[in-house]
Amino acid sequence: MRMKDGFGAPEHKFHRPEAGLVLSEGEVIEGYASVFGRADQGGDLVAPGAYATSLAALTAQGRRVKMLWQHDPAEVIGVWDEVREDATGLWVRGRILPEIARGREAAALVAAGALDGLSIGYRTIRAARDGSGHRVLSEIELWEVSLVTFPMLPEARVASKGEAQDDRAWQAIARIFDEARQSFARG
Repeated sequence: MRMKDGFGAPEHKFHRPEAGLVLSEGEVIEGYASVFGRADQGGDLVAPGAYATSLAALTAQGRRVKMLWQHDPAEVIGVWDEVREDATGLWVRGRILPEIARGREAAALVAAGALDGLSIGYRTIRAARDGSGHRVLSEIELWEVSLVTFPMLPEARVASKGEAQDDRAWQAIARIFDEARQSFARG
């Protein structure tokens, strides 16, 4: 399925990072807003590289992905300083703004562990059904990443302090083992 420019309804994918969303220095948060190849509760999977074109366009235009509260465009609560794809998915790092009332509330809820979900707001550019009936999103126009109560993807979460670095180390080790296994399989 190919969506033409300017068409297609906005969509949201709620993701709760399995490693959690990291909150440090009171306002700095990081975590995975999307994980590749994992079916969400709506039956969608995001393919590696799905965000690349959108992120490149935002960079070229000098714009950023917005940080919203519960997908409400009237509730900007911070800024995403870094949004990138890696082997796992869409990783985000940003700052909740304490100068904004909702930002203070969000930081307090994340710090207390009461709120830990992330969700992407986007428009589907390209998608197709796979053999198991999942919709595989291969190109996405990313608009925003929100802090949310209920993420659609259970792995989309804010990481607790220190978890993200540890998680990346384990992911690097897992990649090394995967590469070795693939090398042995090729013979």
